Amino acid sequence: MDIFDTFLNMGVIARTWPLLLEGLWVTIQLGAASIVAGLVLGLGLALLRLYAVPPLRLITRFYIDIFRSIPLLVLLIIVYYALPFVGLRLSPFASAMAALTLVSGAYTAEIFRAGIEAIPKGQFEASAALGLSYPQTMRDVILPQAVKIVIPPLTNNSINVVKDTALASVVAMPDLLKQATQAQALAANPTPLIGAAVLYLAFLWPLVAMVSRMERRFGAKGT
Repeated sequence: MDIFDTFLNMGVIARTWPLLLEGLWVTIQLGAASIVAGLVLGLGLALLRLYAVPPLRLITRFYIDIFRSIPLLVLLIIVYYALPFVGLRLSPFASAMAALTLVSGAYTAEIFRAGIEAIPKGQFEASAALGLSYPQTMRDVILPQAVKIVIPPLTNNSINVVKDTALASVVAMPDLLKQATQAQALAANPTPLIGAAVLYLAFLWPLVAMVSRMERRFGAKGT
């Protein structure tokens, strides 16, 4: 048996392709849900860290530091296996989404915070002079400018979230990696894992290229 029969067996790919596509669809759903929830959580945390009362700012900073430090795999195991002991039992999808959102939200909060702090103080002063309230200032003046600054790092963080969905396989989540692993066991051949890698690459490579283009474009505008 040569390398092609072992790792690039087209017969095995043909038999397991539907299983891999099912896993890809679950991965996309999990990634999209976690990214959206992480963006909402991260924006809220960023605003709390910047503008809340001191005790709440301290709590927010503690949250961000903790969830940026804890390994995602450890958090996922805690959410799925430990929470049932305190009466909270989540499905594999909900457990994976919760863990991904908690970690992604912490990183997103720092990205948003950096973007908001990059806005000149004069923008806030001008808004106050025009009589805009704090919500109006953030909605109409600050956040539209900050979002333009943070689009590249947010997109890069979103790519990392999609890649991290592979860890959901440890809680029996039928994502792409889990399906590929099952297909490998059924076929007694590692080719499905190569197929999964190709699907990850085909899905994420355009996003990586898009981030690079955005960074160059925003960098050119800033010079």
